[in-house]
Amino acid sequence: MAAAEASQKGRVLFLCTHNSARSQMAEGLLRYLGGERFEAMSAGTEATRVRPLAIRAMEEIGMDISGQESKTLDRFLGESFDHVITVCDDANEACPSFPGGANRLHWSFEDPSRAEGSEEDRLAIFRAVRDQIRERIEEELVGTDELGLSTS
Repeated sequence: MAAAEASQKGRVLFLCTHNSARSQMAEGLLRYLGGERFEAMSAGTEATRVRPLAIRAMEEIGMDISGQESKTLDRFLGESFDHVITVCDDANEACPSFPGGANRLHWSFEDPSRAEGSEEDRLAIFRAVRDQIRERIEEELVGTDELGLSTS
């Protein structure tokens, strides 16, 4: 990809507390759904690991996030983003401001890592959160041309 094309991509950072499920699924979904229009990244106020049930929930819809890693937001503090989207209430409260006129959004989703019950019960929660995130991405990012980028 040429440098000019890369600069035309909207830069999106998804933030959550542990960067283990919601923000990881959001990163993978935006890469898949808006790959030509967006550069997707994710981070947490703390780094842990990508949860196996998040990986499984994404595999079920044909998306592989197993190569993604949990990162802290410190890695991105000096960068500019078109959108900084918190996907949990704790990250929303702790999120620093980002330079570059970022459009700051908050999408509150249930924490699937706190789900209880059998593995199948917990996986059902991961699926539900995955589907809610996908819907928001489709409605608010991919389905719009707010950055003035070509949708073709």
